[in-house]
Amino acid sequence: MLPLILFPRPKEPGLLSEQVFNLYYVVMNVFYISFYYFNSGFLIPRLFEKKKYAEYTIIIILLLVFFGMLPRLYQHVAGDILKIQSAIRANRPRNTRPAILSPGAISIFLLVFIFSTGMNIVNQWLRSERRSKQIENEKLNAELSFLKAQINPHFLFNTLNNIYALAEGKSELTAPAVMKLSSIMRYVLTEARNDLVALDKEIQFISDYIELQKMRSTNKTLVSFIVQGETAGKYVSPLIFLPFVENAFKYGISARELSPIEILLEVNEQFIHFRVRNNKHINTSVRIADNTGIGIQNTRRRLELLFPNRYTLDIADERLSYMVNLKLSV
Repeated sequence: MLPLILFPRPKEPGLLSEQVFNLYYVVMNVFYISFYYFNSGFLIPRLFEKKKYAEYTIIIILLLVFFGMLPRLYQHVAGDILKIQSAIRANRPRNTRPAILSPGAISIFLLVFIFSTGMNIVNQWLRSERRSKQIENEKLNAELSFLKAQINPHFLFNTLNNIYALAEGKSELTAPAVMKLSSIMRYVLTEARNDLVALDKEIQFISDYIELQKMRSTNKTLVSFIVQGETAGKYVSPLIFLPFVENAFKYGISARELSPIEILLEVNEQFIHFRVRNNKHINTSVRIADNTGIGIQNTRRRLELLFPNRYTLDIADERLSYMVNLKLSV
């Protein structure tokens, strides 16, 4: 469309139909359009993008000279004075000879050159951005897969330790605990491979895990798991809450002291709020944050990848209590 918009034309309206849309106009536009696609489809991919700048510059300069001379060459071949040229130069003195290189043709050539080159550079930049984004997404997916792969054996290791303690004490709860573990591992193997799972399924998973932990706990351990709000239609990353619940049972229960564990899951239209609070006992007086290992660190990284700028995680490590507050925007 550039030649159509920018092609020189006489000011008199009466000359448009017979002097603008003539053979000269068609010939020049064919050359401009040919140059556009020649530059876009051949010169830039074969020379410019391969950093053959000298060859590319020489060819462009030669084409510039050719297009500058093209109106004069056309006049020479046609053997007459173009009507459109005569109309445009009607007020020019008769003894003035036209320049060998046509300024108008050169101007249009430069505009077509700038436009075609600019479009290719922009397209190349967009392709490069898409490739970079694709590579970044693949890296993030690989890292998330690695993090989830770390959580599964970590979770299984802790749970098997609990069942081992039941078996060592010849508890009647050993067999039910194995069955509960089977149900939990089925969720881990089938659902945890997904990026997101239904919040209801994650809640059921947490409930099963709590029941499993209560089997090896004494009556000193009082667990409260409260769910508030409408959970249907909400999705979260699988196992995202598990490390906080694990740590509450790992460091917040005692066989001699009262050990309340409060777990709250609050859901509304804007966010999901997950809170875990437990006491700290004499045998866990060291800072819990320094002993949580892979679980919390792993979860922090997953939150950064899955909910960038859409989550808050506050951990209050007090002398006698430990509390986690996690908010996820939905």
